[in-house]
Amino acid sequence: MSTHKYIDKICCIILALTLVFTVAFMNAKSFGVKEASKAKGYESRLFDTSLVHTIDIVIDDWEDFLEGCTSEEYSLCSVVVDKEAYKNVGIRAKGNTSLTQVESYGNDRYSFKVEFDHYDSMKNYYGLDKLCLNNIIQDNTYMKDYLAYQMMGAFGVDAPLCSYAYITVNGEDWGLYLAVEGVEEAFLERNYGSDYGELYKPDSQTMGGGRGNGGGFDMEKWKAKEEENGQSSKAESTEKPTSTEEPQNIEESGNKEGTENTEKPQNTGSKENGGGQPPEMPDGEMPGGQPPEMPDGGMPDGDMGGGKGQKDGQKGGRMKGSDDVTLVYSDDEISSYQNIFDNAKTDVTEKDKKRLIASLKQMNEKENIEEVVNIEEVIRYFVVHNFVCNFDSYTGSMIHNYYLYEKDGQLSMVPWDYNLAFGGFMGQQDASELVNYPIDTPVSGGTVDSRPMLAWIFSDEGYQQKYHQYFKEFIADYFDSGYFTEMIDKVQAMISPYVEKDPTKFCSFEEFEKGAAALKKFCLLRAESVKGQLDGTISATSDGQKENQDSLVDASGLTISDMGNMHNSFAGAPGKMGKGSRQPSSDTTEGNTEDG
Repeated sequence: MSTHKYIDKICCIILALTLVFTVAFMNAKSFGVKEASKAKGYESRLFDTSLVHTIDIVIDDWEDFLEGCTSEEYSLCSVVVDKEAYKNVGIRAKGNTSLTQVESYGNDRYSFKVEFDHYDSMKNYYGLDKLCLNNIIQDNTYMKDYLAYQMMGAFGVDAPLCSYAYITVNGEDWGLYLAVEGVEEAFLERNYGSDYGELYKPDSQTMGGGRGNGGGFDMEKWKAKEEENGQSSKAESTEKPTSTEEPQNIEESGNKEGTENTEKPQNTGSKENGGGQPPEMPDGEMPGGQPPEMPDGGMPDGDMGGGKGQKDGQKGGRMKGSDDVTLVYSDDEISSYQNIFDNAKTDVTEKDKKRLIASLKQMNEKENIEEVVNIEEVIRYFVVHNFVCNFDSYTGSMIHNYYLYEKDGQLSMVPWDYNLAFGGFMGQQDASELVNYPIDTPVSGGTVDSRPMLAWIFSDEGYQQKYHQYFKEFIADYFDSGYFTEMIDKVQAMISPYVEKDPTKFCSFEEFEKGAAALKKFCLLRAESVKGQLDGTISATSDGQKENQDSLVDASGLTISDMGNMHNSFAGAPGKMGKGSRQPSSDTTEGNTEDG
C-alpha cells in the first residue's frame, strides 16, 4: 500500500523533471552549448584525397555551351561522379576575371560551377549542393590551390574540401581539375551546424572583386578608369539556363543526402536565377600575363620595399572606396559597407548588418577583441596564409579572395582561391625576397594597420606570442616531421599520369615536373626562413630584413616563375585547345577573382 501511496507524487516529479530537461535541451544555446557541425556524406566520397576522381559532364551541345561561357549563364546537364549519375543539374563557367583570361588566350578550359540543386532544390550529391571545378590556371605545379587548402584544413581552419578530378565531356577527355567544395549551404552546415551564422565575400569595385563576375569585363578600360579616378565600373550579369533540353541516356544514381531523412538547410542567398523545373530526363545507360604596375618595378607597394610595411602610424595601401573590403570601420551607415553587404552569401537582415558593423567598429578599436573575433580560428588562418605568400588576397593589393563569417557578432575568415600563392601573383620576383617574406609585416600593397583583421594580432603582445607559437606548431607538425615531403611526393606521383594525358593543360608535362620541384623547394626554404624568424636569427619585419640581409635564407637556386604565374601565356600547352587553337591575343594583367 505504501508504494501506491506515493505513486502520484513520483509520477509528478518524473513529469516535472522531463519538462525541465526538454526545455533545457530546446534552449541549449542559451546555456552556452554549441551545436556540433554536421558530417556530410560527400566528405568521404568525392573529397577522398587518396585518389583522382572522375567526373563526366554529359551535355547536349558542348560547343554552344563553350561559346556562351563568359555570360555565366547556367545550362542543363548531367554529371557522372565516380560512376554515379546525377541528371538535371546546372553548370556554368566560373572564375570572374579568369574567364576573360581563358577567352583572350583562345583556350576553352574554363573553370566550372556545378549546382546540383539549381533545377531541383532537393537534389544534392550526398549533401553537397555546390561544386567548383577549378581549371588550375597559371599554376604549372597543379598543386598550389590544393596544397593551400590542405594546409589550412590540417591546421584547424574551416577551409573548403578539395580533391583532384579528371574531367571528361560526353565521354571524351577534357582535363585534370581541382574539385572544390562550394562555400555555401553545405559548407556552412558541415562546419557550423544547421544554426550557422552569416557569410559574406567582400569585393570592391576598385580592386577587382565586383567587376561583374567577369562577364564582358575589359581590363584595359578598367585600368584607364583606375588611372583617372581610382574607381572602376561594376558590370552587371544575370544568370539563367541556356537550355531546357536535357542530355539523353543517363540513369540517375539517386544518392541524395537529406532528400528523405534529413532536412535541407534554408536557402542562404538569392538563387542564381533557377530557371524553373526542366522536363524529366529519360532513363537509360551511361555513355561510354603581366601583373599590375608595381612601384619601383618590384613588389607591390607594401611591406617589403621603400620603408613601407610599418605597423603603426602609416597611411597607404587602400585605394579609394575600398575601406569596407579591408574591414576598416568608417561609420555606422549601412551604405558605407556595400562591398560587403552586396556580396552576402546568406539572407541578411538590417539587424545582421548593424551587428556586423558594430563588430567591425570594436575590432578596429582593438577593444575586447575576443568578443568580436574568433581568436583561435583567425590566428590559425593567418599562420597558413602568411606562410604561402598569397598576395592576390586580403593581405595583397587586390584585397579580395576571402570569405567573412559572422555568428553572434564574432568574426572569422574562410580561405579562398590560392592559385597565385607561393609568389605567383607578382611573378618572376626575387626568390629570396619571397622565401624570406616577413611574417610580422606580411601585407603587400599596404600596411598591417590597413588590414584590421590582421592588425589586432600585432597590437597585443599576447596575441603576437600566440601567433608565433602557432607558427612554430605549424612548421613542426607539417615540415619538421617530414609530413610535407612525403605528402607532396605522393600527390605528384598520383596526378602525374593525369597531367601527362591532360589534353587542355596550360603547360607542358615537363613544365609541370619543373614546377612541382620548384614548389617543393620553395616550401622547404620558406619553412627554414620562418623557423629563423621565430628564433630570432632572421628578422620577422621588413625593416629588420633590410638592415640585415646576410641572415636571410639563400634561395638563389629557385626560379619562382617555374611554378607558373601571371605571365603564363599557355604557349606550351600541347594537345587540343577546345573549340579551336587560337593563339593568345594579348597579355592579361589582373589577379584572379574566383567567384564562389
